[in-house]
Amino acid sequence: MNGRFVRVSEKGRRTFGILIDGRRALAAEGDTLMVALLTSQHDLRDSEFGDGRRAGFCVMGACQDCWVWTEDGDRVRACTTPAVEGMSIVTRLSQAGEGVWPRL
Repeated sequence: MNGRFVRVSEKGRRTFGILIDGRRALAAEGDTLMVALLTSQHDLRDSEFGDGRRAGFCVMGACQDCWVWTEDGDRVRACTTPAVEGMSIVTRLSQAGEGVWPRL
C-alpha cells in the first residue's frame, strides 16, 4: 500500500516489522510511529468526533490529532512515540476498547 509519506533519503537504516490494525508494515530504525504509519498508509486514525480519518497536525505532541492505541489498549501519541520492533498498533477507536464519543 502506498503511504502519505515517501522515504526519499536515509534508506539504509535497518527496517523491522510492526503490526497496524493486524496488517504487517515496515518501520525503519529511528522512526516515530507517525512516520512508520504514514509511510505505509494515508492516515493515522479515526477521529473520535466523527469527521473522518486524521493524519496528524502539530507533529510535536501538543495537539490531540495523532493518538493511536497499543494492542493492550494504551493510548500513545504517534508523533512522539518511537516505533519498536514487534509493536502492534490499533488506529480505529472502535477496536481500541475505548468508548466512542456520542454524535449530537
